[in-house]
Amino acid sequence: MKEPLIMTPGPTEIHEEIRMAMARNITNPDLDPNFFEYYAETCNKLRKLLNTENDVLILDGEGILGLEAACASVIEPGDRMLCIDNGIFGKGFGDFGKIYGAEVVYFKGDYRSAVDVNQLEEFLEKDNDFKLATVVHCETPSGITNPVDRICPLLREHGIISVVDSVSAIGGEPIEVDNWQMDIALGGSQKCLSAAPGLTFLSISEIAWEAILNRETPIGSFYCNLAIWKDWYEEKWFPYTQPISSIYGLDCAVDRILGEDDYIERHKKIANGVRKAIVESGLELYPIDGHSNTVTTVLIPEGITFDKINDRMIKEHNIMIAGAFDYLDGKVLRIGHMGENCYEEKIYITLKALDETFKAHGIEIDGSMHKHFVDTI
Repeated sequence: MKEPLIMTPGPTEIHEEIRMAMARNITNPDLDPNFFEYYAETCNKLRKLLNTENDVLILDGEGILGLEAACASVIEPGDRMLCIDNGIFGKGFGDFGKIYGAEVVYFKGDYRSAVDVNQLEEFLEKDNDFKLATVVHCETPSGITNPVDRICPLLREHGIISVVDSVSAIGGEPIEVDNWQMDIALGGSQKCLSAAPGLTFLSISEIAWEAILNRETPIGSFYCNLAIWKDWYEEKWFPYTQPISSIYGLDCAVDRILGEDDYIERHKKIANGVRKAIVESGLELYPIDGHSNTVTTVLIPEGITFDKINDRMIKEHNIMIAGAFDYLDGKVLRIGHMGENCYEEKIYITLKALDETFKAHGIEIDGSMHKHFVDTI
């Protein structure tokens, strides 16, 4: 059976160079001094990607591990946490806060728009007594990118630690951790970096370290405890055996991105082309503004269901796209254009198949999606 073309918003296709990197012979990562240097150098490369001088760690677990570890390590029972909520993942951050005893307060935005920074500023003028605030850079289910470049400095003005889920943004959206005053920025291996699923990486500012290391209560986890990583390099000690093959792949993936002339512009160009093709075909985008460089979310028109769309895309075209979940379940479809998905040929093939799928089910399309895409690009 031929493998499907994976055009989902993560995991993505993996380049053969990354697959070969993962196939390298391993050593004992707990004992080999060369691996400590290799891990450190991979973290240094991630620093370049994130534009930061802050400490960077790679954790053995999918992106959710980073989100929970940040909350577990910063929050003490009774701390007030601001959850900036304009989507499924934004709201979900609040659940992690509650698990570790935070008093969670929600700033709710329009679920079809990027966070309104002016409204957030007005909110904080009335109530800013928070230890930390959580925000999602790219709301993957809705295809919205939030202006963290303005949100994080605003939080810093009020002495609030920022915890930013950039899992679906890093490598496809601009990110400047230091200039934007991001305290904890969280990424994942399987999105724009197009490595295998299973790794979280994160940057930690000195402000965040101070909160983590000077707690009055112990961190209620081992695996999610960032404090135990503080002197890993000096002590040449990892808290647990590192997933060496996955880190080989991640290192290769970061090299590939850093070797590009302008990977952000590639993502931006493709994203604009996909959105224009969708709109010119007579379909409606879910987001009103704040459109993502890495995923496009489309409202499903009347007369068809996602299950029917997905079934034909897989059986007739061998292409995998995504639906959504929670309040968006059955209402939208999503096309990932991140990392290895973000190339003109793959987008053309996907849009041509989607165009045929709609028409086969009697859904009227203005012109042809794939031709609109070519005209735009």
